[in-house]
Amino acid sequence: MTKKMLNQNSKYDQSFLDKVEPKFEFSNKPINRLIIDKKNSIQNKTSKKEERILSLKKKINSIEDCNLRNNSKNLVMGDGDINSPIMLIGEAPDEKEDLEAKTFCGDVGVLLNKMLLAIKIKREKVYSTYSINFRPPDDRKPTAQEIKRYSIFLKEHISIIDPKILILMGSTAMEAVTGLSNQISNERGNWKEIIIGNKTIPVIITFNPSYLIRYPDKKKFSWEDLKKIRKKVEDLNITI
Repeated sequence: MTKKMLNQNSKYDQSFLDKVEPKFEFSNKPINRLIIDKKNSIQNKTSKKEERILSLKKKINSIEDCNLRNNSKNLVMGDGDINSPIMLIGEAPDEKEDLEAKTFCGDVGVLLNKMLLAIKIKREKVYSTYSINFRPPDDRKPTAQEIKRYSIFLKEHISIIDPKILILMGSTAMEAVTGLSNQISNERGNWKEIIIGNKTIPVIITFNPSYLIRYPDKKKFSWEDLKKIRKKVEDLNITI
């Protein structure tokens, strides 16, 4: 008996295929399942992070007897790339950010964008949040008690994002994450390490953009910090 060899490249009956599935397509190219698996892995990772952030947001929104929460219009959680290797933490929302429920808006956001672009990083490629999720009355500095109260949620937030680098902008962020309450001018520009969720994360402290708008002469120090961030990105082979 002679075996009949099948021609894998033979033409299919198109009229039959159209009846079965009008959009059915064939290709001789092999499927790259590694790419498909990678995409699925990223989607699953993103979905899990979104679920955990939503759960954290509910926790923060359920805080009782909080003057900050009671006097704010919105909870400002965070924005940007949820899978970014760089997490940027500011101090607290101001009036505009409270209204829009977004981080670093207005002139502060414009300056932040320029600062990041100066070291070849696009704002949308990082994930940004605040130490305090609600606007303090009259945009005052958060108290030590408020910082301590919200630091629990902030550290859970950091654990969810799981960044490779943390950038702390302002004294409130410095105190919330590191526990330091010294003058920021004495601590900025030096890499430190913190442990969150059994993971060691490099941390650098620098000035908040809102502070730089009020004191533009400090931008020269901020530029030195930015260059150190760029070098750390390169040293850790971070793609962003």
